[in-house]
Amino acid sequence: MVTRKKVAVIGGGVSGLAAARVFDEKGHRVCGFERSHDFGGVWELSRSYPDVQTQSPKDLYCYTDHPMPDDYPEWPKGPQVHAYLHSYAEKHRLARLFRLNTSVKTMERRADGAPGWTLTLEAGDMTWTEDFDFVSICTGQFSEKNIITHPGQDAFIERGGKVLHSSEYTDPSICAGKDVVVLGGSKSATDIAVNAVKNGAKSVKLVYLENVWRVPYFVGGINFKRLLYMRAQEQQFNQWGKNPLQRMIAAALKPLVWANFRGLETLLKTQLKLKKHGMVPKTPIEKEVSCSVPIVTPGLIECLDKGQITPVIGTFDSYTDAGLKLSTGEVVPCDVAILAVGWKLGVPYLPQAYQDKLIESDGQYRVYRLAVNPDLPDMGFVGFNSSFCTVLSAEMIANWLVRYADGQLKNQPTAAEMNANIDMMLNWKRTERPAAQIYGGLCSAPFHFKHFDELLSDMGASKRKRTNPLAEQFSYPNAAAYGSFLASTPQYQAG
Repeated sequence: MVTRKKVAVIGGGVSGLAAARVFDEKGHRVCGFERSHDFGGVWELSRSYPDVQTQSPKDLYCYTDHPMPDDYPEWPKGPQVHAYLHSYAEKHRLARLFRLNTSVKTMERRADGAPGWTLTLEAGDMTWTEDFDFVSICTGQFSEKNIITHPGQDAFIERGGKVLHSSEYTDPSICAGKDVVVLGGSKSATDIAVNAVKNGAKSVKLVYLENVWRVPYFVGGINFKRLLYMRAQEQQFNQWGKNPLQRMIAAALKPLVWANFRGLETLLKTQLKLKKHGMVPKTPIEKEVSCSVPIVTPGLIECLDKGQITPVIGTFDSYTDAGLKLSTGEVVPCDVAILAVGWKLGVPYLPQAYQDKLIESDGQYRVYRLAVNPDLPDMGFVGFNSSFCTVLSAEMIANWLVRYADGQLKNQPTAAEMNANIDMMLNWKRTERPAAQIYGGLCSAPFHFKHFDELLSDMGASKRKRTNPLAEQFSYPNAAAYGSFLASTPQYQAG
């Protein structure tokens, strides 16, 4: 018999909703905490910039039992994703499990010696502590803003200038008639740059450190999900844990793989006019693909062609009376500076001694299956497995994590086995695939299928692939199919 646990779920976004549902359905007492006034995480409306839409097609960005509505476009807008998450919460009655406007300030091991953690919680003027048998941290990788400053910024603001983090860009009217400079090369950066043009900016400069490969929604007229999100494509990258036979096959096929990626690069260079705009990356595309590869914002190439957005390779140096000085030495006019510099990884409420066990000196995370660390008992992470199909990835890890917490994995790992696997994965990231070190190594892309295969194997799924071998090899991950795979795992109830 599995003992019923009191489980804290921290965060009410994509990952927190998945974890709350899974732990609740297994019979545990779930207490969810969301610091915002609403569900949604990055899709909560006050955190979304105008025109934000998913990077993934809607059938890649959904839970296994809850497809997005038929009338949604292929790439839903932010408010649509927010509404979808609410409909999922309503379907599974998840609101009853959460306290909104409630923050976790600290977590410590329980003083009574029992397994679990004591959380210090804060809501309004109230602060209290509460004991839990297990903690699922579901705040993902986009929770704490990465706030940076540059010399002269205070004086720039005093003169009427504006400096915003990308998540604070919610009123595009501030760009009308203004010189706008966006720092960053991510999709959020290009989204905001294009939006600023649409809203009447006098000029827009996009300042970023290096050129990266970008993928358009349609590659040569074909939806990119049909080209890039398939097992056959994934197998062309240098995966971890290959056996000698797999290495021999990879070596034999290397010339064909090389030709395939050079063809893709040529197509992208032509379609996106990368040479014309000085935006050709230096790194081969197969070495760069990870969660950091952005989707091309609709309208970006047109804005570049018309000179409405000027790309500059460099970064901010300082604000001056004449404008904004860049690291190139150039001083550009600037009324509005928008910092699309991402988010800070970390678990600030976790004691430092445990953070030191979790994060290595080079910032890489020690996590088994991107979910747990053997030196951090009675806790795990949902949403640390960032990917191109985030919602499905969160649901898969949530299902794995509840079984891990209950000792119900078919392959329940020992601490020694977890550490050995963690060390192997860290070595692979550092020596064989440096691109996998992005976001602290917490990215499963482009290896979705391999990651899911491991999770399903651990869970003892009797069904792990679609019955049609062609669909399994040459089509993108299917959420409903993964629902059937999860249903084939041994079932149990805590009580």
